[in-house]
Amino acid sequence: MFQRKRVNLAVLMAVGALAPGLALAQAAAPAPASETLQRVEVTGSRIKTLDVEGQSPIVVLGAEAIKADGIRTAEGLLNALPQVMADYGGSVSNGATGTATVNLRNMGSNRTLVLVNGRRMPSGSPRSAAADLNQIPVSMISRVEILTGGASAVYGADAVAGVVNFILKDNFQGVEVDATYQFNNHQQHNSVADVVTARGYPVPGNKGADGKVREFSITLGGNFADNKGNATINFTAHKEDALLQSERDFSACSLGYANAGKAFSCGGSGTSFPGRFLLADGSSSTVADAAGGVRAYSGTKDAYNFGPLNYFQRPADRYNISAIAHYDVNDMARVYMQLGFHDDYTVAQIAPSGLFGFDASGANAIKYDNPLLSDAWKAKLHAVNQSLDTPTTFNKSGDTAEMLIFRRNVEGGGRQDQLRHTSYRAVVGVKGDVGAWTYDAFGQIARVVYSEVYANDFSNARIAKALDVVKDASGKIVCRDASDGCVPYDIWSLGKIDPASLAYLQTPGFQKGFTNQGVFGASISGDLTQYGLKLPTAQTGLGVAFGVEHRTEQMELSVDSAFETGDLAGQGGPTHGVGGRYSVDDIFGELRLPLLERMPLAYSMNLNTTYRHSKYSTGNSTNTYGIGLDWSPVKEVKVRGSFQQAARSPNVTELFTPSGQGLYNMDRDPCSGDPNDPDPLKRPSATLAQCKNTGVTDALWGKIQDSPAGQYNGLFGGNSALKPETSKSITLGVVAAPMKDLTLSVDYYSIELKDAISSLPTQTTLTQCLQTGNPTFCSLITRDRLGSLWANSAAQIVSTNINVAKGKTVGVDFGVDYGIRLGEKGKLDLSFLGTYVKESSSEPVPGLGSYDCAGYFGNTCGNPMPNWRHKLRGTWTTPWGVNASLTWRYFGGVKVDTSSSNDQLAGTVNEIGAKIPSVSYLDLSGSYKLTKMITLYAGINNLLDKDPPVLVTGAPFGNGNTYPVLYDALGRRVTLNANFKF
Repeated sequence: MFQRKRVNLAVLMAVGALAPGLALAQAAAPAPASETLQRVEVTGSRIKTLDVEGQSPIVVLGAEAIKADGIRTAEGLLNALPQVMADYGGSVSNGATGTATVNLRNMGSNRTLVLVNGRRMPSGSPRSAAADLNQIPVSMISRVEILTGGASAVYGADAVAGVVNFILKDNFQGVEVDATYQFNNHQQHNSVADVVTARGYPVPGNKGADGKVREFSITLGGNFADNKGNATINFTAHKEDALLQSERDFSACSLGYANAGKAFSCGGSGTSFPGRFLLADGSSSTVADAAGGVRAYSGTKDAYNFGPLNYFQRPADRYNISAIAHYDVNDMARVYMQLGFHDDYTVAQIAPSGLFGFDASGANAIKYDNPLLSDAWKAKLHAVNQSLDTPTTFNKSGDTAEMLIFRRNVEGGGRQDQLRHTSYRAVVGVKGDVGAWTYDAFGQIARVVYSEVYANDFSNARIAKALDVVKDASGKIVCRDASDGCVPYDIWSLGKIDPASLAYLQTPGFQKGFTNQGVFGASISGDLTQYGLKLPTAQTGLGVAFGVEHRTEQMELSVDSAFETGDLAGQGGPTHGVGGRYSVDDIFGELRLPLLERMPLAYSMNLNTTYRHSKYSTGNSTNTYGIGLDWSPVKEVKVRGSFQQAARSPNVTELFTPSGQGLYNMDRDPCSGDPNDPDPLKRPSATLAQCKNTGVTDALWGKIQDSPAGQYNGLFGGNSALKPETSKSITLGVVAAPMKDLTLSVDYYSIELKDAISSLPTQTTLTQCLQTGNPTFCSLITRDRLGSLWANSAAQIVSTNINVAKGKTVGVDFGVDYGIRLGEKGKLDLSFLGTYVKESSSEPVPGLGSYDCAGYFGNTCGNPMPNWRHKLRGTWTTPWGVNASLTWRYFGGVKVDTSSSNDQLAGTVNEIGAKIPSVSYLDLSGSYKLTKMITLYAGINNLLDKDPPVLVTGAPFGNGNTYPVLYDALGRRVTLNANFKF
């Protein structure tokens, strides 16, 4: 059951509505005469009140709901919430950061503030400013509170979409041991298997148990010093096995489109095996046999199936140590401490490296006297040279031939990105009550150490040397320049790759770095009732809170020469180091004024205001504020609303990252293809005149080729002139408890973002250049000598950070919690949480109009965003120590973004990939209290073993022909757990 957060008998109960658990107000019984009413601090306010319901909607995910979900990662718990869009996590391989992040309302993980016990978490990595949820062990979580809407005035920058506050266990006494074993069980039954077998690829058999996860935790705690203090410590070890895409039938090949977009085919990459040689006349050839025969390259037959080696579930080894302690010095002072350590090692594996359009021209041109060239190759290259507008020969010493070479290093195995994050966090403070006043002063330091080893990639510099081959005086085939141990790389015949050549070509890349955070703050809050500062219409007086805070953020990422110079063939371009720091000084305040109490049609009415001024060392400053009102005409009903202005200052990565080349996804270049092709989907979608705006010449028209992998080059980087972005959020809602054990809630939210820190979307740049010829956009586009936007590093679209974008998200959250008493058979609790997304719009460039991604998915909109998601859970609690839960998770259908009528989204629509139908999952779980000290738990998520939606997807969140960050991609997930308490 989702947590019912009971403060005391006289306080409205915070009910954990379904799986995430909504904090919902309920009617409460009168307090016993001996009970003292307790004031509590609710996420979203620093003023303690008797009311656990704030003026902004809060979702509470309690310990029982966490157990019932059967999920052992913090990111997985949050991704199950309808309000959360999945972000980086363990199912991302290509483009993985090694961290796990949360993205509230699909506004970006950098606009969701993550707290632990009300304190800001540090940046998770030098590669990602968002907090890393891997630092939080699930076994230590008491509950999670999720606040919708801006809260920067209360907590500082980044709380644009909302706040996620992890409350950890404290005041624990005894010993608790928890052991969990998880695995996937899957029957292969997807119709895509027919496509796989038709292409000649193997289809995996049924899986009894794979993708295993083991977790062990022990929590110890106890009081000391005559119960004046308590110390709690937790150790958690978490291990996940790797699972390859080849282990599922629907991901055994990389899907593409066939039959004019009406069917799937096994597509793949043009960087293929045994290679694709794009010759000077625009034709492509490949190696035919071990004797060096040559034949025409066929994309249908020869494209490389890059999917099977990609991880569907990354292997991971994680260790967490958490300690929380406090000691009451006297009645007015409690000293407290929190320590955290986490070490996480994971490996992201993708397809092998190779020659990704190696430019064999100029000094690197293929030479006639290369002894590895067969007569067939020499004849082919001579014929090509003779066909050029300026004919040349390739039949004697000194002759050369130019080409682009695409060859997959299947002999060397997959590229592996070995990622390690080690974090340290310490919080020390003192707090207490002095009369009507409560104070809290603290200091917090945190450090994340990052290291990366990128293995099995090729060195571009060494490729050039290994292809430049001659015979020495003894007749031995050697590199022309063998000074660094070069070994010839024979790609001109099948089966001729020397392991020594691979050892020479394969080179690792290294990155390392750290993030540092320091936060020091002090606040005071108080109830001024005893001073007579109250309205005559209210019984409770003015509540106030104010304080100061100083925060420093530092980040540094250093890279080796292989990354810095762009020597790694599979990286798409250079990766530069980055470093920087900034500090911010804040002053903040909050007022809560009861307006009406215990009056007709006004059981209570309260006004709340917040304000924060932040001054940054970068020269920027922000003012954030909020105002909220709640009104209870009767005790059982509360109407609430709030307005918040929030801000997010640019982080170190956004400010200081040097520009470097990376990849973006695009189905096809609008200028690619032959205008005379009988298949309309293979013709250019833009005119020659439009394509000339982007750099296409008459000679290139009709010859430009698409990237088979759907990835194109972009230039990305930071901007030290960035300003803070701001948002305005409105929430309006009603919470009602019309009868005993029934609570209902409806909350509307609207969040508008302006001056958003964003890179100008590459496809927006391309579209605007095509349609308008505006030099502002066209100057950002560079095509290579073949007219492509991907074949080598000369091609790119510039997309560096600027303050330009706007965004808006609008929706409604619904919550229901209903308890049915069954007499001697216990109780049945029904919990429901649903979210309707009405709008999720973006305006990348002011004046060009916006587009709405609600109900869409695709290269522009990204992850599927259903208009409707919900989670319904029924839990039967029996008097016999047995509890059982059945959960229904629902995702509404979505359409591909190119099917939108909006000009910024509209594009080619392939019939088979035009939409994802609605998806439902059933989860079953139960527990049995074997003894007072032993509880056994078992659960099955995706009980019916449903396959995920299958379609053509792109990295990072599209993986394995689906979206595993959102849908259940691996089949049934079985969880077995034993809990021991002493």
